[in-house]
Formats: sequence, C-alpha cells, structure tokens
Amino acid sequence: MRHTISVWVDNEPGVLSRVTSLFSGRGFNIESLCVAETIEPDVSRITLVTSGNEQIIEQIIKQLRKLINVIRVVDLTRTEHVEREMALVKIKAEDRSRAEVLRIADIFRCRVVDVSPHSYTLEITGNNEKIRAVLDLLKSIGIQEVVRTGTLAIQRSKKS
Repeated sequence: MRHTISVWVDNEPGVLSRVTSLFSGRGFNIESLCVAETIEPDVSRITLVTSGNEQIIEQIIKQLRKLINVIRVVDLTRTEHVEREMALVKIKAEDRSRAEVLRIADIFRCRVVDVSPHSYTLEITGNNEKIRAVLDLLKSIGIQEVVRTGTLAIQRSKKS
C-alpha cells in the first residue's frame, strides 16, 4: 500500500542524506520526495511517498524517529489530508494539434507557461492521478519533455 509520510527535521547539512540512507540501507524504495524549509528556518519538512505493508511502514517510522535530527514523523495515509504535485510538460504543438493541446489544458485547468511556434509548455497541478491522466492524453500528441515534483501533503484542518 502507498503511504505518504511527513518528516520534520533539523535544517542542517546531511540530514536528508541520513533519511534517504535509512531507506536505501534497508531496501525500501522512496517513490517521491520533496523537502523544503518550513515557516521556522531551522526546521525542514520532508514529504515522502513509499510503499509497503503495515509492518514495513511501522518499521520505517520507528527507524525515522530514531534518527538524531528527526523532530517529528507523521504517516498521513490514514488521516484526511490534501496532496498535490506539479508537472511541467513540453508538448509538440504543430498547427493541427495546437487547439487540442489548449482544449486539454482547459479541461484539466492547466496553465500554459511557455509558447513557441512548435510547442507549448503546460504547468499541471493536482494529485498523482490527475497528472497521470493529463500525461496519458498528451502522449498521443507528442510529449517532448516532462519534469515533476514529488508529492506535497498537508493534513486537513478539523471542521469543528
């Protein structure tokens, strides 16, 4: 099962390396990884996506909590949360396909961030499934290049 885990760490050199080494050393795969400074400049938040059964995820979380520079670990998978990714996609857009690319961009609320006589570059923001759906549609038109962020996730606020 796919798990989204948030890890708050000290914003110091080498901390990300220690976290990723924990995964590689035990043969766990990181499917997605995003890290940036939080509102507190001395704390960074790592959002990572990994897969495994409950026993493996529990082991990963316990091992993460043992690392010296780790402040907090939360598995967001079973809590209400919002996930987003971003992709920049350069698409071949000749005269006869330009309207189709713009139609797909409009349907999926993508933004055109660059235009040339032979291509468009779209910014796609959404969950993993939305980005995959847009890429599947654009594939037949001619994707030239794709760059994606990893998953970002934040817990939803309580309603009451």
